[in-house]
Amino acid sequence: MAISFDKALGIHDDAMLFRASRAEVIANNIANADTPNFLARDIDFKSVLDGAMDDNMPRLKMEQTQSGHASGFLDPNMAAEMMYRIPSQASVDGNTVEVQEEMARYTENALDFQTSFTFVDKKFKGLSKALKGE
Repeated sequence: MAISFDKALGIHDDAMLFRASRAEVIANNIANADTPNFLARDIDFKSVLDGAMDDNMPRLKMEQTQSGHASGFLDPNMAAEMMYRIPSQASVDGNTVEVQEEMARYTENALDFQTSFTFVDKKFKGLSKALKGE
C-alpha cells in the first residue's frame, strides 16, 4: 500500500507555502514604510482557499512587462488574491503602511506558520514510527 503524502499531511504543507508567501508580502510592506505613495498589500487567505478548493475556477495571471518584474518574489498565481490595505489613519505622503499593524500581522503569520510546521512535523514522526513498527 502506497503512502499518499497529500492525504497524510492534509492542508498544512500548502498552508506553510501560503504563510511563507504572505510573510514576503508583509515584509515588503514593512521595508517600504518610508516610501512615498507605497500601497500596502496583503494576501486574502479566503480567496486562496476558495481557489484551491475549486479547480475549475480560472486563474488570473500577472503580466510581466519587463524582465525585472516579479522575479521570484511571489508566485504570479497569488496576484489575484492580493489586495490593497485601507489604512486607519491616512499618511501625508500617500503611504498606506502602518508599521505596528504590519508587525502584528507578521507575528501572527509566523505563529500560524509554526503551527502548521508542528502539525507536519508530528505527521512525519508518526509515519516514521509506523514504518519502524513502533
